[in-house]
Amino acid sequence: MTVVDLRHHKADYGYDGDYRAVSAPTVATIVGTVSAGLLASAARSLVRGKPVAAAVTGGTGVSIVTTTALFIRTTRVGKFEVWAEILEGLGLRGDETLLDLGCGRGAVLLAAAKLLPNGRAIGVDIWRADQTDNSQQNTLRNAELEGVAERVEVRTADITDLPFDDNSVDVIVSSLVVHNIPSPRARAKAISEAARVLRPGGHLVLADIWATRWHVRQLQELGWTDARRRSLGWRMWWGPGLGTRLVTATKPYYEAPRRSSAE
Repeated sequence: MTVVDLRHHKADYGYDGDYRAVSAPTVATIVGTVSAGLLASAARSLVRGKPVAAAVTGGTGVSIVTTTALFIRTTRVGKFEVWAEILEGLGLRGDETLLDLGCGRGAVLLAAAKLLPNGRAIGVDIWRADQTDNSQQNTLRNAELEGVAERVEVRTADITDLPFDDNSVDVIVSSLVVHNIPSPRARAKAISEAARVLRPGGHLVLADIWATRWHVRQLQELGWTDARRRSLGWRMWWGPGLGTRLVTATKPYYEAPRRSSAE
């Protein structure tokens, strides 16, 4: 059996974040300038015999640098390491149909596609600028670079209104997407849509920053008895204390009557 290395990739998946108002290079320049200014100010305060001022400005500068370093490592390295372990842990046969909710430039979608030589990996997104150069064309280009273009499909779709039949996909994954939906009711609709299109016995795997406890509760109300969440650890920290949690569940062959947790 061929061993697939999901931790290394040939394509560029950009940086996570919303860069519609301010570009990623501009954000980097601002952060670097502010951090350097704070650390220089702390050094001057020490020279002038002002240890309290030095501690405040220096501590702020170090905090910004630490947050930035964690963010960069997570978006460029950590999420690939973590998702490789998640996908490998699913024990896929290789002929499944997998759906990625909010696939972006395909970091998770294309890693999953490498495990589906006889299957299909479908990504949906509304193609907002929540990653650098996020677009359907770039995702398809990345699929070609990763050698999985023939088994990948991308569509423009809202995850609160999926264009798929009931019980039509085997696995659903999503990474850092649902929290972008502003309304609790709409987030609950996204979870119910995922539940609708997933086949009985299929797996739902959702990584996000907040509201994951509510997602678990909603799935439990639907009768998904193994719905649970766990921390993904320091490799998916976006800053000190800002981590990512993983929601996992298997769709039962019998569901409880549907009731939205937003009601």
